[in-house]
Amino acid sequence: MTMSYFLQIIWDVKEKISIGPIAIRYYSILFLIAFWLGYIIMRKIYKRENINLAYLDSLLIYCVVGTMLGARLGHVFFYDWAYYQNHLAEILLPFEFDPKIRFTGFQGLASHGAAIGLIISLIIYNRKKIKKYSLWIFDRIVIPISLGGALVRIGNLMNSEIVGNPTDQPWGFVFKRLNEDFARHPSQIYESLSYIIVFIILSYIYLKTNASKRKGFIFGVFLILLWSIRFLIEFVKENQSKFEEQMSLNMGQYLSIPFIIIGIYFIFMSYKTKDK
Repeated sequence: MTMSYFLQIIWDVKEKISIGPIAIRYYSILFLIAFWLGYIIMRKIYKRENINLAYLDSLLIYCVVGTMLGARLGHVFFYDWAYYQNHLAEILLPFEFDPKIRFTGFQGLASHGAAIGLIISLIIYNRKKIKKYSLWIFDRIVIPISLGGALVRIGNLMNSEIVGNPTDQPWGFVFKRLNEDFARHPSQIYESLSYIIVFIILSYIYLKTNASKRKGFIFGVFLILLWSIRFLIEFVKENQSKFEEQMSLNMGQYLSIPFIIIGIYFIFMSYKTKDK
């Protein structure tokens, strides 16, 4: 990474670390770190609230499966169904079969789908394992999730993907891997820094305020903050699919609105039912 004469950043970072014949993507490493940090944070929360630590390993499994499956299906159905309806085998297999078989990895994960998949998996986990009211786990798991989201966006930056719109601002990034000679908003960094702020806010609420005792309050704050950030940053982000060019708002913004509304609902209900 170097600076151009116009103070814009030339981003020409390889997406992989090569160790002999093995190549590991930075994106994959950051995804693993996100889950690892989430495990550590939830371990501290379980200890703080005297929850059996034996449930932690299964929590990690539920989170990984729910997040990855939801993210993959979210991309398929929200952004690229026109392609996958004719390539069904490629939805859950990391291969491309047309025109020839080629390993591709899972190129396409959607955060809205990840959120839906994670919510479903946590409801199942809660009922089978800790058997507390469902909002207990949601009010706590969103703390490490916000930090994990920040790491995933840095992974997107390393992949030179989910880029911003063109800009003449001095902090614009020129993504050389896209064969471009103009700068774009580093929307990945905008989101990553914003999610770190969300993590700090949620941690403060949980550790330092009585609001954390209101069932669903932290979950509601998380939904409002994170998806409002996503909604706003989409204005400086390039559309991920061509069909979005005909829309007044893009798909990411439309999908964020229901989450924001649900967050408002949970905050309202947390005050209404605080003593029940």
